[in-house]
Amino acid sequence: MTYTGRDVRRLEDADLLRGTGRFADDLPVRRETLHAAILRSPHAHAEILSVDVEGALALPGVDCVVIGEDARRWTRPFAVAVKTPMQHWCLAVDRVRHVGEPVAVALARDRHTAEDALERIAVRYRPLLPVVDAEKAAEPDAPLLHPEVGSNVVSDRAFRYGDPEAAFVATAHRVSVTTRYPRNAASPLECFVVIAEYLPGEAAYEVTANFQGPFAMHPVMALALSVRGNRLRLRTSPHSGGSFGAKHAVFPYVVLLALAARKAGRPVKWVESRLEHLVAATSATNRVTTLSAAVDRDGVVTALAWDQLEDCGAYLRAPEPATLYRMHANMTGAYRVRHLSIRNRVVLTNKTPSGLVRGFGGPQVYFALERLMQRIAATLGLDPLEVIRRNLVQAFPHRCPAGAILDSGDYRAAVNVATERGDLAELRHRRDRARSEGRLYGIGFAAVVEPAISNMGYITTVLSPAERDQAGPKSGAQAAATVSLDPLGGVSVAIDSVPQGQGHCTATAQIVADIFGLAPEAIRVEAAIDTGKDAWSIAAGNYSSRFAGATAGAVHFAATRLRNRLAGIAAAQLNARPEDLVFAGGCVFATSNRENSLSFARVAATDHWSPAGSPEPALRETVFWSPSVLGAPNAASEVNGSAVYGFVFDFCGVEIDRDTGTILVDKYVSLHDAGRILNPALFDGQVRGGFAMAVGAALYERLVYVEDGGFVTGSLLDYALPTASMVPELEILHQETPSPVTPLGAKGVAEGNSMSTPACIANAVADALGVAEVNLPLTPERVLEMVVRRRGQ
Repeated sequence: MTYTGRDVRRLEDADLLRGTGRFADDLPVRRETLHAAILRSPHAHAEILSVDVEGALALPGVDCVVIGEDARRWTRPFAVAVKTPMQHWCLAVDRVRHVGEPVAVALARDRHTAEDALERIAVRYRPLLPVVDAEKAAEPDAPLLHPEVGSNVVSDRAFRYGDPEAAFVATAHRVSVTTRYPRNAASPLECFVVIAEYLPGEAAYEVTANFQGPFAMHPVMALALSVRGNRLRLRTSPHSGGSFGAKHAVFPYVVLLALAARKAGRPVKWVESRLEHLVAATSATNRVTTLSAAVDRDGVVTALAWDQLEDCGAYLRAPEPATLYRMHANMTGAYRVRHLSIRNRVVLTNKTPSGLVRGFGGPQVYFALERLMQRIAATLGLDPLEVIRRNLVQAFPHRCPAGAILDSGDYRAAVNVATERGDLAELRHRRDRARSEGRLYGIGFAAVVEPAISNMGYITTVLSPAERDQAGPKSGAQAAATVSLDPLGGVSVAIDSVPQGQGHCTATAQIVADIFGLAPEAIRVEAAIDTGKDAWSIAAGNYSSRFAGATAGAVHFAATRLRNRLAGIAAAQLNARPEDLVFAGGCVFATSNRENSLSFARVAATDHWSPAGSPEPALRETVFWSPSVLGAPNAASEVNGSAVYGFVFDFCGVEIDRDTGTILVDKYVSLHDAGRILNPALFDGQVRGGFAMAVGAALYERLVYVEDGGFVTGSLLDYALPTASMVPELEILHQETPSPVTPLGAKGVAEGNSMSTPACIANAVADALGVAEVNLPLTPERVLEMVVRRRGQ
């Protein structure tokens, strides 16, 4: 029996369902541990004139208060991805630049006392003019967030691939859209947790946090703490209550709480509240995009011209501007466009710094691109689905103009499968029937390429070729896994993917069980990382859907190498050749004689008890694996931004209530080709999770700042997360085209619908109302305005 590719029940669930999970806040701390509370700025932009902590220190139970002067004494500003004199400290040192920015930290015997101490800290501010609109912030006379930079635009890069100018001159049609993608939040169930301790004898820090990675943030944290990497030991918790990208942003608080522990001389613990998380944790970027296409008379796109203005908030916080550049390599999406121009600007505003949110970069790109495809169809009087079909990539591997290498797929076949099995014909009849009755009904489509396993060098595309040469090449995407055997023949696996609830331990156990001929329940998987002991690299972590293709591949290699060594041990005892041995049913036996066998446990324990007779040690195997297709950006700024690329095709039908503006998603079909499926239940669970988040982005969610920088969606009463009853039914379809790049042929799946669904629903609304401009979120108020405008036309 094999397990990989089957619906194996999640091994993680026993602890979670019993309430015995080990989340970061559940982990034990020393008795002398202090508890932290953070004083945050009420202003969007202001100079700090003074901070008086005497009142707080007079409160019984308060140990100390950390302020900006301490940050200057013991830390450095965070490193940033672009060359700019902007300084971002773990604690505000001279001015605050967004509501919620940390200004001071009170440390006390318990959290309640620490919170009380915050009320006794007196901060004098001198308010400054804020700017929260990205387009206004980019103007030359806008109020400056960082005067030393001289502009709020901290990066302005132009790229050209092929001959887009000539293509636009020769084209029959030029079709353009301008989109404004709003800010939204990941909103995990569990907020941030940090436990930090300073070790004066080693001048080192030990930190436990529910950090998700990427571990490229580890050197950023170490540099900010002014220590070598081996003096910052970072451990993650065994369980995590979701992340969806947000928990990369724990890293500034790791530095802040480590600083607090150093000043206090005692361990420190901080647990973020929900209100803190909404106000100050992180968010997706909001982006203004103008996208134009050169289109021939048949609806075939020959060139694209992108102009993107990315709002990263008050600071360009690592790994930003990753959101803007993650999709750079395949800005032509699923389409075979030959010519491409891109202008990317990064602007700072008085808002919370942005960061990773599920699909990061993909939702912003595909909302513009798929809205454009719909506008091309409307402009030329063509069927939107036919426009998609005429432009799809047809042969693989396919090299995109900016450097992405689409590794495998059959996009046209996938569209055919989706439309036939999803019964698009019936949905079109349903639309015709509804319209004949005077109802507002539309159908939308979206076709997206879902990248996975990010190239750690793609972000350097933001630098000029000369700057990249000076900094040295960055590339690759190391994944690590260790398989170990204990003296009783037990198998343990350590992985570097830091799962946030996806079921990585189950899939890992399936893979190893097949290789050793065991049951998944016999495999123990450790998913928490300890940088002081475990195998890891800067690419470790939970992001860019890297597990199935990268970490699972490293697991496969490590277990296979260890099995081959065990075969050598067993062969000597069974008087057989290693290549003739089979591992199955908990035994090792020769193919010619199953009775000639040994128990797996006996073979696996051999090197613990009798290593002298072993041809090669077989106790542990660690594998680091990086896709060979991931190189550094070249002189032309071409880069293969991800190792593999899946394909998602969606269509949906929506009905709009004329009187209320409410949108009913009547039917939604989503087809995914993510290579080989390791566990169908886990696969579909990730699709449904991405879809639920995307429904929120499409219909409900938006972080709102008023003109003076005030944040008005600071609670779940104001920020509308969809509940289970608000998420429509989803029909999931599959196509499996294995990748030639990854060891198991698998690709990523968790982010596709976050990219496709907002555009698909928006296109359906545009079809229902016959409008050219559609903005997110499609709240009833906004849709009702569109309905009213339609009546007046």
